[in-house]
Amino acid sequence: MEPLASRIRPKTLNEFVGQEHLTGTGKPLRVAIGKKELFSFILWGPPGSGKTTLARIYANAVGADFYELSAVDSGKEDIKKVIGSRTSAASYQLQATSLTKPKVLFIDEIHRFNKAQQDFLLPFVERGDITLIGATTENPSFEIISPLLSRCRVFVLNEHNEKEMEQILSLAFKKLSAGGGSASGGKIPKDARDWLVQMAGGDARQAITTLETTQALYGKITLDDLKEAIQSKHLRYDKKGEEHYNTISAFIKSMRASQPDAALYYLARMVDAGEDPKFIARRMVIFASEDIGLAQPTALVVANAVFDAVNKIGYPEATINLAHGVAYLSQCKKDRRSYDAVFAALDDVKKFGNLPIPLHIRNAPTKLMKDLKYGKGYEQYDKESYLPEKLKKKRYLK
Repeated sequence: MEPLASRIRPKTLNEFVGQEHLTGTGKPLRVAIGKKELFSFILWGPPGSGKTTLARIYANAVGADFYELSAVDSGKEDIKKVIGSRTSAASYQLQATSLTKPKVLFIDEIHRFNKAQQDFLLPFVERGDITLIGATTENPSFEIISPLLSRCRVFVLNEHNEKEMEQILSLAFKKLSAGGGSASGGKIPKDARDWLVQMAGGDARQAITTLETTQALYGKITLDDLKEAIQSKHLRYDKKGEEHYNTISAFIKSMRASQPDAALYYLARMVDAGEDPKFIARRMVIFASEDIGLAQPTALVVANAVFDAVNKIGYPEATINLAHGVAYLSQCKKDRRSYDAVFAALDDVKKFGNLPIPLHIRNAPTKLMKDLKYGKGYEQYDKESYLPEKLKKKRYLK
């Protein structure tokens, strides 16, 4: 039988749950779909946030033929099959008149394509032979070559919040009940639903799969059944799927808790699974600022040095560099104040917009600006807050 996550996959934006900043009224994806505008783009977001679903909705709405590849197990030959024999500009021109529908090529985990594979895609995207939609959990700035990235818009997706997860689970459970009945009654028990929402961490696909497997194993949905099911071999994912994200999560949390033994164990699991060493090192660079920060500023220097070493050396020797960095970062004191401070400031920027900057700290390169008192009264070591008037008493770095 078709998996539940596939059976309840939304077909239109009106059925889609979440990502309102992209799919809401007047937002970019909804506008593009409404105008049937063809353009290439990258969907960057965590697992289970709706990247594949949005790609399919877009392709269907613009009337395109939809082709789907995974960068994990595909390459140039698979791309050629999608494009057909149009592998040169000349042959493209000869066959252009026979085209009836545009082609949308969706490449999941596009960050796993190497530079040569991405270079191969470039001319077909550039001349409109295909409309490319890439999905990635990694920062496109690091993983997508600049010429290809410059020809694509980037849309950032967020984890589903609790309200959205509850809505998705309600739809999934309704479909399960309609398909074969459930001993749990018309709704998921609240304690089971709340636990599943927290366990999934915003990943809709993982939550739906857990729900489906629990129903298949036990014929009902209770909190105890969910906990039993998630230990089952039915929910063990390969290293390219959920296990990948579970392990990196355990790795980061072990370093955060200053447990080097646990962190080194999860590092070993990733190395043994063939995880990209740059992926691991990049997470360490982020961790150095996010979790260690001001407590030990040299942590960022070490993490960057590990990333540089990994980039130069590669496996198997890069394992030693990673282990060195992990042992160091795990034992550093932790201080998240700078991380918390900047996001508190961002909240105020979003809440209040561009508040007027105090006149005495504005730049005054012209006579008019000086006449308007720009820069007047500025003292280099002033103790008075330089924040806008509305935020004078605000303290971000606590």
